[in-house]
Amino acid sequence: MAIDIRRREFIAALGGTAVTWPFTARAQQSKLPTIGLLGGASASAQAHWTAAFVQRLRELGWVEGQTVAIEYRWLEGRFERAPEVIAEFVRLKVDVIVTHSTPNVVAAKQATSVIPIVFPSAGDPVGNGLVASLARPGANVTGLSVRSANLAHKLVELLRDLLPHFRRVAILYRVGNPVTALQTDSVKAEAMKFGLHLETIEIDDAEDIAPAIETLKGRADALIVPSEPLYNTNRAQINSLALTARLPTIYFDRVYVESGGLMSYGPNWRSIWRRAAEFVDKILRGASPADLPVEQPMTFELVVNVKTAKELGLGLPRMVLVRADELIE
Repeated sequence: MAIDIRRREFIAALGGTAVTWPFTARAQQSKLPTIGLLGGASASAQAHWTAAFVQRLRELGWVEGQTVAIEYRWLEGRFERAPEVIAEFVRLKVDVIVTHSTPNVVAAKQATSVIPIVFPSAGDPVGNGLVASLARPGANVTGLSVRSANLAHKLVELLRDLLPHFRRVAILYRVGNPVTALQTDSVKAEAMKFGLHLETIEIDDAEDIAPAIETLKGRADALIVPSEPLYNTNRAQINSLALTARLPTIYFDRVYVESGGLMSYGPNWRSIWRRAAEFVDKILRGASPADLPVEQPMTFELVVNVKTAKELGLGLPRMVLVRADELIE
């Protein structure tokens, strides 16, 4: 009889375990370190960056859904929504916030001085008050920054190499984006050095893109498109409009060229997002953002779409071909 009682108790205990285990597992899952990732563009537009970020996390031992959780949110170029999304991350008590584009990083810093913030890209983080200095950020924000002035010089130089009668250049300026403002000012300074006429076209939202490029027909020899989530989300439209307007266009990101744009010069953004994952890894393992210096990419790539050049009737000078890191046929 005593044996039967013990057997029934053992079976009951097993049954209790079988019933309670899923709840325990869910409780453990809810305690995973959580990253709040706020993308400035759309999920599809940033898929290549996100994939690089997640892959590097995995290589470092942070497997999504197993050892780390990621909350994704996408602004699709609507910066005004950033404070609302960041506030949600704060309510969720995420362990790290990852976001790019200066307005989004500013919104994150204004919302929390406690949760670590990593930016894969931000223009002039010192000037915009995101960090005390590049070497010693000093608060809860760190990441990677790209020097707009250096990029602007190279972009203008490449256009001069490509277009023998290059005299007039236009740039799309997204109102309210400090990075676009920096890049526009840098291009303006370079245009003056080379004796070029610069036309700045202001963009408030996606509806402005088509009429803006339409107005440039016959008024510009080339177009520069700065780094901007709204442009990234609408890059297929921009490429198509530029081609229709017979307007050679250069970008800061190769993703535009992969989808039909003419030419890009800038850092390897996939590598930058992989590096951002390494910042997150250090923070999740106990490092303080205040002690992680802001880094700047050291390598840049020139990507040229040969098919688009042919459609524009452009011959690619040997100098451009030799400099190109990749030619897309």
